[in-house]
Amino acid sequence: MNALITVLYDWPRLVVAYLTWLPPLAIRIVVGWVFLWTGWQKLNFLPRMIENFREWGIPAPEILTPVASGMEFVGGLLLLVGLLTRIVSIPMMIIMLVAIASAKWGDVDSLQTLLGFEEISYFVMFGYLAVAGPGPVSLDHLILKATRSRRPPADYGA
Repeated sequence: MNALITVLYDWPRLVVAYLTWLPPLAIRIVVGWVFLWTGWQKLNFLPRMIENFREWGIPAPEILTPVASGMEFVGGLLLLVGLLTRIVSIPMMIIMLVAIASAKWGDVDSLQTLLGFEEISYFVMFGYLAVAGPGPVSLDHLILKATRSRRPPADYGA
């Protein structure tokens, strides 16, 4: 039984310990790239996006559309390089909640439908980054490592 436990639990844990840097990097690349370009597109078609926000019932669309679109663009860029990752993830989560509540809520007829929205997947990924941080392949990591030289590496996400 001990051999089975070793093969099924200990070996995979030892192998993936070398890959802990990969999930936050992969998530940052995916959501950073997507939101960099969707934000850019929305900023370039701002009048149409303002009309969409108005149709979805979002208050003050003339103000909130450029704010949300700019946050998507700048947030996507910051996530790609891993700068201010935990901070940027919070407004991105809020944008996803507003997108679901305003543009998609009418389509929800079951939990399966709700969980199938890509906005839910993005929300979960932003939540992961807000909690777990950007990982060691990021500007956040380099900044903290350079400015917190007396702290042990675990304190800055190494």
